[in-house]
Amino acid sequence: MSLDSLVNEIRRQGEAELAAIVGRRDAESAKIVAERDRQVASARAEVAHAADLEVAHERTQRIAAAKLKARKQLYEAREQRLEGAVGETRVLLEEYTHSAQYPAVLKRMVSAATGTLGKQLRILGRSEDAALLAKVAGKSFDPSPQSILGGLVAETTDGSRRLNLSFDELLRLREDRVRELLA
Repeated sequence: MSLDSLVNEIRRQGEAELAAIVGRRDAESAKIVAERDRQVASARAEVAHAADLEVAHERTQRIAAAKLKARKQLYEAREQRLEGAVGETRVLLEEYTHSAQYPAVLKRMVSAATGTLGKQLRILGRSEDAALLAKVAGKSFDPSPQSILGGLVAETTDGSRRLNLSFDELLRLREDRVRELLA
């Protein structure tokens, strides 16, 4: 073999090795670029998914807050209406104390108190009802005025038991029922 053919052979082998190295480099470079593109696409998809989740979460929170606010406003409006109705009931009870039936009601209240607590009683009432209560209850009437809407308060002479038949207390005890009726 001649020197030229040996140089040519070495050159061909070198070029073949160089071509193989360049091919491996191009393949490795393409693989790296593909992996990078896949990771970028994956990162973008994750960010888009996270953003969608955040938007959905924010939307859910806003809807829940709006529903809660609406329920609160509805409750407040209903409560305000009921308070107004209870106020109107108080006015009606106040007006009832000026009616012709009110003395009979006081008489029945004194009878109920006597039946419940016994004959030894102190009957308390409004200053406006003093004359009427003195007539109905007799010497059991205590003239010290009570700040009540109407009705009376009875207690034993020793103060151990008390029966509150004032309109205020009767309304308070039945306020839930009144609210139910008015709702």
